[in-house]
Amino acid sequence: MTVPAILAKLRLPVIGSPLFIISGPELVIAQCKAGIVGSFPALNARPAALLDEWLHRITEELAAHNRAHPDALAAPFAVNQIVHKSNDRLDHDLAVCAKWQVPIVITSLGAREDLNTAVHAWGGITMHDVIDDRFARKAVEKGADGLIAVAAGAGGHAGRLSPFALVQEIRQWFDGPLALSGSIATGDAVLGCQAIGADFAYIGSPFIATDEANADAAYKQGIVDGKAADIVYSNLFTGVHGNYLRASIVQAGMDPDNLPEGDLKTMDFGGGNSAKPKAWKDIWGSGQGIGAVVAVESVAARVDRMAEEYARAKARVLAA
Repeated sequence: MTVPAILAKLRLPVIGSPLFIISGPELVIAQCKAGIVGSFPALNARPAALLDEWLHRITEELAAHNRAHPDALAAPFAVNQIVHKSNDRLDHDLAVCAKWQVPIVITSLGAREDLNTAVHAWGGITMHDVIDDRFARKAVEKGADGLIAVAAGAGGHAGRLSPFALVQEIRQWFDGPLALSGSIATGDAVLGCQAIGADFAYIGSPFIATDEANADAAYKQGIVDGKAADIVYSNLFTGVHGNYLRASIVQAGMDPDNLPEGDLKTMDFGGGNSAKPKAWKDIWGSGQGIGAVVAVESVAARVDRMAEEYARAKARVLAA
């Protein structure tokens, strides 16, 4: 399997997934300084002009960190671009990423050859998230360098397939960088991802319950209090199936066990119809792995714990 040089020297083989609304410069910078890839959706920077400011800040702060800590360099960062036609900012945001030569671009909800070509032109790499083998093949055919396999149990827009099934199908033909998403919250689970053929774990929900996350206190506590049984899978809120915290659906006055079907045609990442609870703001995304999250803490503390768990898990395997 081939891993690009930019991803070969992470402290821990983890990519922090881009969390709508929640991921901002504070979270990304903390993740990168802790030694894992930090990422954020370009659409989190509102208005659009703010994206330039965010990328300036992230680039400068990570460069300063690297000058001060040459023996513990920060991990690279990534920007997520929604390729779906509902995103009318895509061209603008891609141009800003080109200006700052963003090292990794994560693409979602559509694959475009011209976007991959543009990222390659400034020396970046692209990773596309997929929920099945068919979409994975399309992404690679259009020039994606790597794939993010979004399996059952992942937070946000999640797939339905077992991680074992999804990874083994992709690995039958693809030997490039592969990340796996779906209920990963411990260092043991990170090693498990690699054991079944992925290169990286793609982790989101545990980082909601961190000091640096742009989430309100109730949402963070909901992650701490929640278990796998508290996650509801629905396409009502964005038109794409995703996993959400049951308590937030109840709080919005809806019955989580009797939700109507959603419609992809009404997808709106700008806020949506004010008459309907908004995904991510009112309805809180979460994966099934949150049972392992027992407290709100700093990103550094969370990554430290995962790194220790990962090392212990490797030692157990080697000793077996």
